[in-house]
Amino acid sequence: MADQRTASPDLIADAQARFAALTNYEVMLRSTPADGEPVEVRYRYRKPGFVRVDFICPHAGAALLYSPETRKVLLWPFGFQTFPALTLSPDNLLIRGPSGHRIDRSDLGALLANVRKLQNTGDTCVTGDHMIGPHRATYLLVTGAADCAVDGVHRYQLWLDETTGLPVKVRSDDEHGEIETVWMDDLRIDALDGETFG
Repeated sequence: MADQRTASPDLIADAQARFAALTNYEVMLRSTPADGEPVEVRYRYRKPGFVRVDFICPHAGAALLYSPETRKVLLWPFGFQTFPALTLSPDNLLIRGPSGHRIDRSDLGALLANVRKLQNTGDTCVTGDHMIGPHRATYLLVTGAADCAVDGVHRYQLWLDETTGLPVKVRSDDEHGEIETVWMDDLRIDALDGETFG
């Protein structure tokens, strides 16, 4: 591991620019909350904010679809576009993540915006390159100023893929320790067809 040094915000700015340039993406998300059971989903996003989540565990087979046009979430407990379907608000506790995440604020753009807000209040350090699975990634540690948090997060640890410039792993901490760690595997950019979102 390289020595820690202060980093310019350029890596986050670059990641935000790369997110701004894409139309859609698909990724396998594995989340391990500090409290609660792990979650694994296939996550799909299309601008200007359509989100589809297919659960692998828990709730295998369940699917969620959020539309920014209706600002509603369709929940299919037994698979995408199967009966029955429930219409819910994005803040419904039934579909909030283990760490309180909302589907309408779950994309990489929202994550990077939160990182930028925290970064603007505190410090950013980079400790060089690391291997995260098959990915060579640059590690950033973003810590807010004392008593500063964004959506409950005081510190982000991010591993940014050197090829895509986007996160492949993110750990979020509050002032007492870990909230959640998320791995992002098999990222595919601008590869979704029109039928993905129904």
